[in-house]
Amino acid sequence: MNFQKREGSRFKVFEEEEKSHLHPLPLTRFKMTEWATAKVQPNYHVQVDYKFYSVPYEYVREDVDVRITADVIELYFKDVRIASHPRKKKSEDPYATNPDHMPDHHRLYLDHNPENNRKWARNIGPNMERLVEHILKTNVEKKALNILNGLRSTASKRTDTELEAASKTLLEISSHPTVAVLKSILERQKKKQADKQLVREPQKEDYGFTRGATYFGRDKK
Repeated sequence: MNFQKREGSRFKVFEEEEKSHLHPLPLTRFKMTEWATAKVQPNYHVQVDYKFYSVPYEYVREDVDVRITADVIELYFKDVRIASHPRKKKSEDPYATNPDHMPDHHRLYLDHNPENNRKWARNIGPNMERLVEHILKTNVEKKALNILNGLRSTASKRTDTELEAASKTLLEISSHPTVAVLKSILERQKKKQADKQLVREPQKEDYGFTRGATYFGRDKK
C-alpha cells in the first residue's frame, strides 16, 4: 500500500528502515514469575501452595527466596540458588525431596527398604537372595527391616563367598532361618578355615643338626 503524502509503500519503508531493528523471538516462551519468602522447616522443606520442596538440610530455619513459575520451583539463599524442583501438580504427592538434601541418617533410612535389600542380596548370590526373601515374607515390614539391618551389619564383616556358603547351609538345615544361626555358621566356618590353615603349616625341626651320618663319615676310607 502506498503512502498518500510520501513516496513509496509501507512495505518498502519496513524493508529499508525498520526490518534491521527487529530481533528474533526467544527460543523459550516467556514465563510468568512470582517471588516469595519462606522459612525452611525443621524437616528441611519449604511450603509453596500446600506442597513441600526440599533444600539442603544445612539451611533449616533459614529464610529463603522462592522463585515460582508454572512448572518450576527454585529456592535461593542470599541470591545463590540452593535447590530446584519441578512444580508439583495438585493431584501429586505433596513432597518433593532430593535425597542429596537429606542428613546421612535420613538417607540411610530411605535406602533401607525391601527392594534395596533384595538388590543387596542378589549381588551376593541366590542363597542370600532366598534368605532375604524369606525374612521379608514371614515378618511384617518394620520387623523384617530390623532383622535385615542386623543381617547386613553381620555381613559387612564377611566376604560374599562366606555369606553365600553360610546362607546355603542355613537354608538346608532350618525351615525357620534366623540371623543368630547364620552368625553361628559363619563362626564355625571361620574356625574350620583357621584349623585347615594350621594343618597346612610345615612342622619345624627342633634338632640342632639335620645332616646325616653319611655327611660326617664321608672322609673315612
